[in-house]
Amino acid sequence: MEHKQLKQFPENFLWGSASAAYQVEGAWDEAGKGESVWDRFVTIPGKTFKGTNGKVAVDHYHRYKEDVALMAEMGMKAYRFSVAWARVIPDGDGEVNEEGLAFYDRLIDELVANNIEPVVTLYHWDIPQALQDKYKGWESRQIIEDFTRYAEILFKRYNGKVKYWVSLNEQNVFIQHGYKLASHPPAVTDEKRMYAANHVANLANASVIKRFKELEIDGKIGPSFAYHPAYAFSSKPADQLAALNFEDFEAHLWMDVYAFGKYPTVVWNYLVENDLAPEIQDGDMELLKAGKPDFMGLNYYQTDAVESNPIEEGVGIGKANYSGEKGTTEASGVPGLYKTAVNPYVERTNWDWDIDPTGLRIGMRRISSRYDLPILITENGLGEYDTLEADGSIHDDYRIDYLRQHVKAIQEAITDGVEVLGYCTWSYTDLLSWLNGYQKRYGFVYVDRDETEDNTFDRYKKDSFFWYKKVIETNGQDLGE
Repeated sequence: MEHKQLKQFPENFLWGSASAAYQVEGAWDEAGKGESVWDRFVTIPGKTFKGTNGKVAVDHYHRYKEDVALMAEMGMKAYRFSVAWARVIPDGDGEVNEEGLAFYDRLIDELVANNIEPVVTLYHWDIPQALQDKYKGWESRQIIEDFTRYAEILFKRYNGKVKYWVSLNEQNVFIQHGYKLASHPPAVTDEKRMYAANHVANLANASVIKRFKELEIDGKIGPSFAYHPAYAFSSKPADQLAALNFEDFEAHLWMDVYAFGKYPTVVWNYLVENDLAPEIQDGDMELLKAGKPDFMGLNYYQTDAVESNPIEEGVGIGKANYSGEKGTTEASGVPGLYKTAVNPYVERTNWDWDIDPTGLRIGMRRISSRYDLPILITENGLGEYDTLEADGSIHDDYRIDYLRQHVKAIQEAITDGVEVLGYCTWSYTDLLSWLNGYQKRYGFVYVDRDETEDNTFDRYKKDSFFWYKKVIETNGQDLGE
């Protein structure tokens, strides 16, 4: 669909940026904080790029005022960040750590004082290690009660200050990487356990949203989902079916549960036939239906082109690119369902992620049409190598171009009729990019931090900082073209 004229962004549009506690805070064992599964996982040799960890990260815990001051200088309208569960309740289910909560008191107050809307993520992958040790974390139904208690503590403490809440971040990622690929905690490969843990996480997500509404908290809540819209590699019917399979198994399996409280029929039949279906207990489906979100959080980075993949000798899990060596990603798939293919019509990053702004518009259209929910874009950005020049400048025109095209795609989707609450880029400052270490940079603000010990943690504004400042000032009318 082409438009003669695009609609303007809403006046109250949330122009923001985002981060996660483990990736920015540091202070991993200060002020009573407990150990998280990521604190433990990164000690396993070979799991992260050059053994990087988040013990110090980019020291946001001690430098939050400096970081918020930069946000205020930019004119940012919203900042999405996560609370570290183990900082609030060190063992996950015991005594509340007031010292830990005090940090978030200070951060939220600083944001509010600078007219920046706090968008709080309850869970961004860092479950307390104590709960993993005690009952295997997401594999136990006990976590539903413990996660809901933790969430309620935050709801009550920040009611009136925080209007936007994200329940779970990228459940599809932490579940699949944790229980299928063994590249995230708890680092196992067992699909039966994966689907069981996923069902428990669905119940915990629904329980938290249900409690939020029972408490009549002033605000909105929803999960953030990492959506890779699928394209059929060709017009062959078998490839078209593969794309449909990908959407069901890699998207609808989660978003249908969030929005409708039920599993997609095709997926459920597959799980039953392959002895992978989780146990459904009395009351489960009623709880899932009671947890309907107020918005769908969308984390968008790329699309996937897929083609048919036979059961016999089909492609399974391929090697991923965590090194930044372009072209090292291997095809990956599920025999009998789909496999990935290189899309010849899009450029790729050095980490082999497709650069596809139109895919964002397509994804938003699909979500809006299927779920009839507002969308809050909770992540979108470009991870690349950046160079700090001698004069302290960073010329990241490639990032500006990437973001400009994606902002245009959002405006096109709004003109199509999609309701969009805001746009939080990933990320505000550079940070620890999980398995990729510190060399993969996303921020508007360069942090003098790498895989070595010789770091100042000084902050430098990139060219993209000033570009986004102008975008915010003009509410998306000046994209610097």
